[in-house]
Amino acid sequence: MGTREDGRHAMQKGTVNMTGGNVRRVMISFALPILLSQLFQQLYNTADSLIVGNLLGKQALAAVSSSAALLNLLTSLMVGISLGAGVVISRYFGAKEYDTLSKVIHTTVAFGVAAGLILTVVGALLAPILLEWMGTAPDVMDGSVAYFRYYFYGSVAVMLYNVFTGIMNALGDSRRPLYYLMFSSALNVVLDLLFIGVFHYGVGSAAVATVISQAVSALLCYVHLCKPGTLYQLQLKKIRFHPQLMLEVTRMGLPTGIQNSVIAFANVLVQSNINSFGSDAMAACGTYSKLQGFAFLPITSFAMALTTFISQNLGAREYDRAKRGARFGILATISMAEIIGIILAIFAPTLVRAFNSDPCVVSIAVQQARIESLFFLLLAFSHAVAGICRGAGRATVPMMVMLMVWCVFRIIFISVAMARWHDIRILFWAYPLTWSISSALFLVYLLKSDWVHGFEATAGRRVHLHFH
Repeated sequence: MGTREDGRHAMQKGTVNMTGGNVRRVMISFALPILLSQLFQQLYNTADSLIVGNLLGKQALAAVSSSAALLNLLTSLMVGISLGAGVVISRYFGAKEYDTLSKVIHTTVAFGVAAGLILTVVGALLAPILLEWMGTAPDVMDGSVAYFRYYFYGSVAVMLYNVFTGIMNALGDSRRPLYYLMFSSALNVVLDLLFIGVFHYGVGSAAVATVISQAVSALLCYVHLCKPGTLYQLQLKKIRFHPQLMLEVTRMGLPTGIQNSVIAFANVLVQSNINSFGSDAMAACGTYSKLQGFAFLPITSFAMALTTFISQNLGAREYDRAKRGARFGILATISMAEIIGIILAIFAPTLVRAFNSDPCVVSIAVQQARIESLFFLLLAFSHAVAGICRGAGRATVPMMVMLMVWCVFRIIFISVAMARWHDIRILFWAYPLTWSISSALFLVYLLKSDWVHGFEATAGRRVHLHFH
């Protein structure tokens, strides 16, 4: 495969080798910038919702909210595959195979460009059809189509941003993506206020502001990755597909992409049911989803940190260290998630009113928050184990669990229960129920399986993960 070079390159500026040092300190120092990056990433759509909801009203807020599930559905497959690239990059970085590392990076960028172009065409052409299929209310259809189309016109920038930050995170650099996001998030807020508050361009301009801001983030990442003399130096003339490496990236990332897609598909069906309760419910559930997005940040941040940590250490054959990191990551994630869930349940009325003060909207959103948020530890456990599996090259495990539980079972439960009662609380309870089932399955997997099998086999030994 690649050429093994001495370890001095691993400590180049812009990369962090996670195969040495105190496990907790290394993971926290890597996860915290990811957490803050995710926070500013969440501010993109949240700023849209806050400004749209307060300046344009609840119908415009409903238009933004109704587009979110569909946006996630169309982008989740491509973003999932790019996550697979991060696992491969971490593996070769940990193994110090730097020639192959460079080829994987350039292949991943080529994929990002191609995926962005595909999403641009699909999103622009199919927007009205897909939104109508979801049962989007007629009074918000025009705004939803506008927001949806303008967002997908910037798909290349969105995909390249995800690819570039994935590359930097895989190399242990989680700080620069944070700095770039801080700047672009502030830019997004300024543009939202300018387009909507000053120029009165309407709901579609909120998507334009988001795309411009992500394009700026992508450009800043690109400039950094082109820096000469680094392991990861990006060169335009080298951006192309290396078939064997693209196959490896796809093999690692496709299960995650499918997993993300089926979850997003299930959420689209949930959104269709929400739409049947009218624009108040659409605005309320959209508002809660923004609050929930912030609450999920520790979960997604530590899951991403776990993937990189596990992948680098398995690539370096540091198997015991990988297992110590897995234990710490799980405990840290579920602890933070539950604390945040309790806070969200207590302060839900105040937080919801920041988006929209309509009494019906507030009532529905608070009800959803108080049903779902106390079960965040279950969601955290599932995501943490999924991150471990991806880092260990076993992305098919979370794919199968989440396909069967978060998609198939959730859809069956909602379809049957809604046909019988047609109560919006059924939609809210579907989430804690499916989180409980997936957590039970993941716990059995952790206790019964040897998730480092294949790596330890090459070292002539097998060690099982035990939680004390």
